[in-house]
Amino acid sequence: MLTTIRLFCYLFHEICEDFKKSNKQHNKKMKKHNYSAGPCILPQEVFDKSAQAVLNFNGMDLSILEISHRSKEFVSVMEEARALVLELLGLEGKGYQALFLHGGASLEFLMVPYNLMKENGKAAYLDTGTWASGAIKEAKHFGETVVVASSKADNYNYIPKGYQVPEDANYFHCTSNNTIFGTQMKSFPELNIPIVCDMSSDIFSRTLDFSKFDLIYAGAQKNMGPAGATLVVVKEEILGKTGRYIPSMLDYQQHIAKESMYNTPPVFPVYASLLTLQWLKNLGGIKAIEKVNEAKANLLYTEIDRNPLFKGTAASEDRSIMNATFVLNDENHTEIFDKLWKEAGISGLTGHRSVGGYRASMYNALPLKSVQVLVDVMKELENKI
Repeated sequence: MLTTIRLFCYLFHEICEDFKKSNKQHNKKMKKHNYSAGPCILPQEVFDKSAQAVLNFNGMDLSILEISHRSKEFVSVMEEARALVLELLGLEGKGYQALFLHGGASLEFLMVPYNLMKENGKAAYLDTGTWASGAIKEAKHFGETVVVASSKADNYNYIPKGYQVPEDANYFHCTSNNTIFGTQMKSFPELNIPIVCDMSSDIFSRTLDFSKFDLIYAGAQKNMGPAGATLVVVKEEILGKTGRYIPSMLDYQQHIAKESMYNTPPVFPVYASLLTLQWLKNLGGIKAIEKVNEAKANLLYTEIDRNPLFKGTAASEDRSIMNATFVLNDENHTEIFDKLWKEAGISGLTGHRSVGGYRASMYNALPLKSVQVLVDVMKELENKI
């Protein structure tokens, strides 16, 4: 009997040791410095909790992937996620609704004019990049679409300023951050018409008076969760005024009435988004993460400006704290630089094809130490040349 117990203890010990080794190897593999522009880095605790939920959600002996979206367990997830969005944005009790929808931010290019542009009306758009131009393309099918300013002629390397927005426009649309070109709006116009903002790549990253916006939308796959869910935050009073028929699936009022469950919602992305929002709240909310994001951006941009081998591609006053775009002054150094950053465990640094060079996406979950690794590699290249 004693021998059997000892054998059991020995085997149990060996299993535990194997598990520890496996975990260490897993963690070692997870230590990539992820600069992907999206889908992108998320907090490790979100991965851990999401993985557990895939196996067994809330002790139900069912996966989050297979439970009914009408179950009280998931309804609770949806309700908390929607409420937490408004809490973090400071929009509780101010007439806003938060919705988790399908289709990505690109579907909102269509839904916005459907819901806000009146019959024979017009809308004003600021053209600051690829996604803004995509939104403009869709709006033109609904009525007069005025492009108040554009930086297209300079490959979108700055944010236009000093433009005039028509007072009779049904709404003004802008994109707060441009992932491809590394620019970000630092201020927004004061208008007497609704302001719509695509915040896909910088939502929850910096403090703003979000009540200045009447409609905010964002794909989840930057600062909020995995791809598959789209957040819409809309002030209810601006809806129902177009005078046109809106297909039910594209009607914000329908989604509000059904509490973001007009049809089966993207269950897993919503759950992972809730975990990310909880993580952000526990950190101290947007104000706390803004300080971290500013520190990361300052560290990298200081090195870009200091190091003679590199230069930034966005106008310095419009530089994004989320996406830093830069190039080598001499492309002959590309091979060695690429080798150095890959050896350092950096991933996703290559720039978009329309800009070239490099793009360091520093979303909320990217730690400061990852930026330091990139800066060290840039310095190492300088020492080698």
